[in-house]
Amino acid sequence: MSDEHKIDPLRGLTIEAILSALRAIVDRYEAEKLFSGALLVSRGGLELLAEARGLSHRGFSVPNTLDTRFDTASLGKLLTATATFRLADRCFLGLDESVLDITGLKGTKIPADVTLRHCLSHTSGIADDADEEAGEEYEAIWKTKPCYMVREVRDLLPQFAYKEPLFPAGAKSRYNNCAYVLVGLALEKRTGLPFRKIVETEVIGPAGMAGAGYFPKDGVEPLVAEGYATVEGAEGGAAGFRKNIYAYPPIGSPDAGAFVTVRNLASLFAAIESESFLSATSRAEFLRPVIDAFTLESGDLRRYGYALEHDFDPSGMPIRYGKDGVNPGVAAIAMRYPTADGFVVILANQDTNVWSMCRDLARAAGFVSP
Repeated sequence: MSDEHKIDPLRGLTIEAILSALRAIVDRYEAEKLFSGALLVSRGGLELLAEARGLSHRGFSVPNTLDTRFDTASLGKLLTATATFRLADRCFLGLDESVLDITGLKGTKIPADVTLRHCLSHTSGIADDADEEAGEEYEAIWKTKPCYMVREVRDLLPQFAYKEPLFPAGAKSRYNNCAYVLVGLALEKRTGLPFRKIVETEVIGPAGMAGAGYFPKDGVEPLVAEGYATVEGAEGGAAGFRKNIYAYPPIGSPDAGAFVTVRNLASLFAAIESESFLSATSRAEFLRPVIDAFTLESGDLRRYGYALEHDFDPSGMPIRYGKDGVNPGVAAIAMRYPTADGFVVILANQDTNVWSMCRDLARAAGFVSP
């Protein structure tokens, strides 16, 4: 019996039927002009579906491929958190060290008791550059400040470090981009290396993420997808696309902007869960949810971990964990479904509802109940 006709024990369906259902979902999103990018669905480390759709460069009609590197927006926080845990494993720093003690920042509004652990788990309480939970738009920052002037981690400090904190460190959770900027500064201080070199050395190389990196949008780099933000028409519908070159800084930082392939992310999750990438103690801590965040529309509970976000059903059973990210013209999600040993990653270079698409693919693959 060929692989396509084998019965999947999770669904009682042939592999061929599951593949057909997965492709139908991708076909629908592409046909409705709701997806351009690449995706991967796997179980037990074996790929069920890996495909690329749409265009990497719309002006020259260059197609996306599985080797195309896509901006990951806030999913890039996962690389920062991973690098931190790897360095903590070798005693370069401690998760409960004060960020101010490490960085030596003086004269800011960052409280002395804010630790790396607080920053990584969204419990720091510090002000963000754009408070997205309060409805502020990140892209609006660059209407008054040239985005091309922000290239190094320290260049982001003026946007948040002198604002009053929102709550005491550890008191509750609130999603915070700039807390990761502080982590990046701490890593630079302790290692003496630039942040992007740290991630290359500690994560990209050891995790087998060949080709991943931080590429400037005003540079020339092959196999890098341009991002296209949706232009709304007079009646609110999509009227076209615009390049996202003015939506955020030209090169990634500790809170966002790593470029990867879908298989790079599969390699990263496999490394994090392996027995050699992190110590057993660090791995257990890294994969642990830390604090309640909010209740999803489905009624499931989201809890923040260290960059990773964990979802539980109303009975308290774990459903999935992973990370997502979105910026104008960028949408990314990578989710592990541990009960089914499933994995879904979607990287898009246009505005895309990757959350809905991920749920559809996970259901079709049998990772969650229909």
